[in-house]
Amino acid sequence: QVQVVESGGGLVQAGGSLRLSCTASGLTFADVNVGWFRQAPGKEREGVSCMSWSGDSTYYADSVKGRFTISRDNVKNTVYLQMNSLKPGDTAMYCCAADRVDWWLLPRYAYWGQGTQVTVSS
Repeated sequence: QVQVVESGGGLVQAGGSLRLSCTASGLTFADVNVGWFRQAPGKEREGVSCMSWSGDSTYYADSVKGRFTISRDNVKNTVYLQMNSLKPGDTAMYCCAADRVDWWLLPRYAYWGQGTQVTVSS
């Protein structure tokens, strides 16, 4: 059974940083593409970032480009999202996802975690 578990969320002031972590088990982590979504109350889900299984290809939403960095450690079966220069608009539930579909097809990733809350105060 595949399990995806996020951690690292919390409350931070605007301009601060957080690093989210996501571990995946029950699959061959090195074979899957990984990514992050976020959803704020009353807003549509937004694909934030994703990375190919090899780590060679990445995508960032325009809203986070230059501030967020996705990375992965295939030995630890973990994907990270380093978030810098956080803004109140980044406040959302952040969910990790994984799948073998083409890496850029983040909305089609089948394996999801429950999410970790990020709250940025002004």
